[in-house]
Amino acid sequence: MMFPEYRPRRLRQNENFRSMIRETSLDPAQLVYPLFVMPGKEKREPVSSMPGVFRLSVDQLKKEAQSCLDVGVRSVILFGLPEKKDAMGSGAHAQHGIVQQAIKELKNSSPDLTVITDVCLCEYTDHGHCGCLSGHEVDNDTTLELLARTALSHARAGADMVAPSDMMDGRVSEIRSTLDENDFHMIPIMSYAVKYASAFYGPFRDAADCAPQFGDRRSYQMDPANSREALREATLDVDEGADILMVKPAVAYLDIIRQLRDEFDLPVAAYHVSGEYAMIKAAAEKGWIDGDRVMAETLLSIRRAGADIILTYFAKDMAKLLMG
Repeated sequence: MMFPEYRPRRLRQNENFRSMIRETSLDPAQLVYPLFVMPGKEKREPVSSMPGVFRLSVDQLKKEAQSCLDVGVRSVILFGLPEKKDAMGSGAHAQHGIVQQAIKELKNSSPDLTVITDVCLCEYTDHGHCGCLSGHEVDNDTTLELLARTALSHARAGADMVAPSDMMDGRVSEIRSTLDENDFHMIPIMSYAVKYASAFYGPFRDAADCAPQFGDRRSYQMDPANSREALREATLDVDEGADILMVKPAVAYLDIIRQLRDEFDLPVAAYHVSGEYAMIKAAAEKGWIDGDRVMAETLLSIRRAGADIILTYFAKDMAKLLMG
């Protein structure tokens, strides 16, 4: 049809029409709120590079979790800051580790909350890498057992879902086997299937105190130039037993989200990472952008690209905006 037979503006002229034909929507239930938990009591330390984000002791974490439920955000993902670190990241799977404590407390205080746990060693190793070392190289296969032990410790503490983020080859299979062998066959795995070696992670590394002490993570995280490789990575994780596939970061990799959505029928998650969050916050504080509108437009773009689930530090803010 050609103008004037069809006028697209007819269905844009008021909010009722726009809402009626809107193709993509956001719901608080689709959002996952990342939380940083630390030892101590009554601690709420702001992360300077991430305005509005805090490192929280367990008692404060419980309050934060309840505030999520109050606005309709039903899921959180936990990152731990241990008291001590060592070369093997042993705090990651300690029975009374900080994340294990937090899981138990959250499930007791907020049983309706879905508690997801990040499974990685970088926050627990004194060298800051995501696995144990052989010389100055990350030893992939030795790391697998430690990751599986960590996931199992989270499941035993009461976690609802585990999310391996380390990018070691074979880790989904190792975690799935370990969970199944210990009667946790109903614990889903949300795999960081496609995780790029991105410059957008800087503020997170400040928050979690997990920057590598030497080198970088490009030998195990993906090259930002590659897209076909993303499908190979995701296919491996599907074959190994992943229940949800994640792309990280989100905004700079919308094309990758779309590729996974078109290729696989598993749910697709996307992590709107710390640097993407911090840029919006900084520009809004300067008055250069309308922070709420840019937040909403950004998260909507991730949904439009094909993500079913969005991990974002904006989860509570977006939920409040949706509530009106």
